[in-house]
Amino acid sequence: MKLTTKGHYSVKALLDIALQPAAQAISVRAIAQRQNLPAPYLEKLLIELRRAGLIAAVRGSQGGYQLARPAAQISLAQILEAVGETVDPLARQPESEQAEDWVTLSLWRQLHHKLQEALCSITLEDLYYDARSCQAAQGESTNFVV
Repeated sequence: MKLTTKGHYSVKALLDIALQPAAQAISVRAIAQRQNLPAPYLEKLLIELRRAGLIAAVRGSQGGYQLARPAAQISLAQILEAVGETVDPLARQPESEQAEDWVTLSLWRQLHHKLQEALCSITLEDLYYDARSCQAAQGESTNFVV
């Protein structure tokens, strides 16, 4: 499975926000610069993530975005769902093809179920600690490019 650009950018943006000092609102421009993402597109994704309740917008001169809840309560599945990302390998197959080989279809259904379980169990906090470990191993500061 490969994430589309939309899913990949969304995960990168949320991880970037999580990696910054707690309770600090992060501007779109700052995230875009650190992660080398196009700011206008990133802004659209952040709006979708805000609508899904994953981040909150802070207005004012020190405004930006911050996590709406702890990173441990945000799963990879929620992030992908918020931006309309799907990981269903069966969604693209015509029904006639699916009916021809029930063994293969059954296998793909089981794999899809396991993949969904994994996406629901991986949290932003898990990714955060993986990123922090990588930073520590490389002796880097908090500006981490995901």
